This record gives sequence, C-alpha cells and structure tokens, in this order.
Amino acid sequence: MVPRDPRVRGVRVDADKLSVALMDGRTITVPLVWYPRLANATPAQRNRWEVAGGGWGIHWPDIDEDLSTEGLLRGAPAPGALLR
Repeated sequence: MVPRDPRVRGVRVDADKLSVALMDGRTITVPLVWYPRLANATPAQRNRWEVAGGGWGIHWPDIDEDLSTEGLLRGAPAPGALLR
C-alpha cells in the first residue's frame, strides 16, 4: 500500500483547468473558474507558482493567490466563484 502524501509535487494551469500533482501519485484537477484570480491572470502569472507551507499549499506571488491541497481535495472553490 502506498502511503498517502498530499503534498504538492507539481502544478499545471491551462486555459480552463488547474491540475496539481501530489507526492503520492494522485492528481487533482479542478475547473479554473473555481479560482477567479487564477482565471483572470495571464499565462505567465499562472505559471509562476511556488510550493508553500512545507508542501501543503501553492502560492502565486504575482496575483497573491494561495491554495491548499486540503481545500483542493475537499473540492472547495474560492468564495464567490461563479460555478458553471
């Protein structure tokens, strides 16, 4: 059995989705519209991210956005996000 390790290994953001690879091999993919700051950012801003909180989060310094793996795993969109 592979131990669960929901820390961030990698991040990919495209025009309509955010995908976060976890250390244990899982990938979380969510609609980009769940996170308006990311959705409204430029591709360069979206691609400039940092692992935060010892691997438990992601920080985008250009747009001051922070997401946690816990929130992503719970399927928690940003407050006020327009869900389609």
